[in-house]
Amino acid sequence: MSYTIAAAGHHELLIKKSRFIACVQPMTDRAAAQQIVAGLRAQHPDAAHVCWALLAGGQSAAVDDGEPSGTAGRPMLEVLRHQDLEGVLATVVRYFGGVKLGAGGLLRAYTDGVAQALLATQKVAIVRLRRLRCAVPYALEGLLRHEIELAGAALHQVAHDAEVTLEFSLPDDAAAALRARLGESAHGRLRWLGGDEDAAGDTA
Repeated sequence: MSYTIAAAGHHELLIKKSRFIACVQPMTDRAAAQQIVAGLRAQHPDAAHVCWALLAGGQSAAVDDGEPSGTAGRPMLEVLRHQDLEGVLATVVRYFGGVKLGAGGLLRAYTDGVAQALLATQKVAIVRLRRLRCAVPYALEGLLRHEIELAGAALHQVAHDAEVTLEFSLPDDAAAALRARLGESAHGRLRWLGGDEDAAGDTA
């Protein structure tokens, strides 16, 4: 199961006079992440680096921003992956203190900053939803409404035409069982419309 975080978390480290300001926050896509990073650069014009990592499916990213390759963005991303997170942006603003930390020291600083910031947040499970549409004769509307309610599915739309069309969504792992149950209850008089669609992920 994948998780996201409910709200932003922060942590600050001071290592050999270098200051590392870490933040983790929910984030949907790369464009939004880049806006946050641009804002941090404006807020911290004297910072040496603004490194960041985004875990958001196909829009994930890892940016070292001038630090030695592989010492900042990638390790930060691995911290997020290790905790099964999705839709999370990690940023670390570094003020250089005049003492070089070496590759190992940088890697530890960036990973520790993100890990500590995550400890200040609450993880929430991401529930994948499946959206379904079906059509039934008018006589079966009540039965279907009852079954949908029993399954804890969310009813989005009901249209009355030659038949009754119902559109609803429920957790992906419960969709197959409900489809089978509705098919049995309707005795072959239910038609599924269109392909199943993944609805936007919800959190619980």
